[in-house]
Amino acid sequence: MKTATNAPLPKDAIALAALFLTSGTMHFVRPEPFESIVPKQLPSRRALVYASGAAEIACAVGLFVPRTRRVAGLASAALLVAVFPANVTMTGQAKRRLDRDPQDTARQGYLAATVARLPLQWPMIRAALRAGGLMRRR
Repeated sequence: MKTATNAPLPKDAIALAALFLTSGTMHFVRPEPFESIVPKQLPSRRALVYASGAAEIACAVGLFVPRTRRVAGLASAALLVAVFPANVTMTGQAKRRLDRDPQDTARQGYLAATVARLPLQWPMIRAALRAGGLMRRR
């Protein structure tokens, strides 16, 4: 019998796992851009970047393994919630840069992309929860 955790991984969860693998790897390859969006109130930015990168990689691997899929789905959803403040910080920084040069079309596009990214967290959280069998597919 196929349960939610040993059924084939849905395409949205595969995409999420691929995103986590890519992003998690980049946390180690080029940590500086990630450090810049860690909210200033938090200490040890580099350590937080490495920890979140390791968490992304662990969640991705966990989603691919049926035996760990449930906990990985829950951990992935929690991770997406935890990094949301960094995404908000990124949008605020993009807005401040655009305010300095409002005619810069590249900065306009970047701000638009960071704003569009914010509500995309919800479908990613849903994909994580569905992959872990914690939420039903519609």
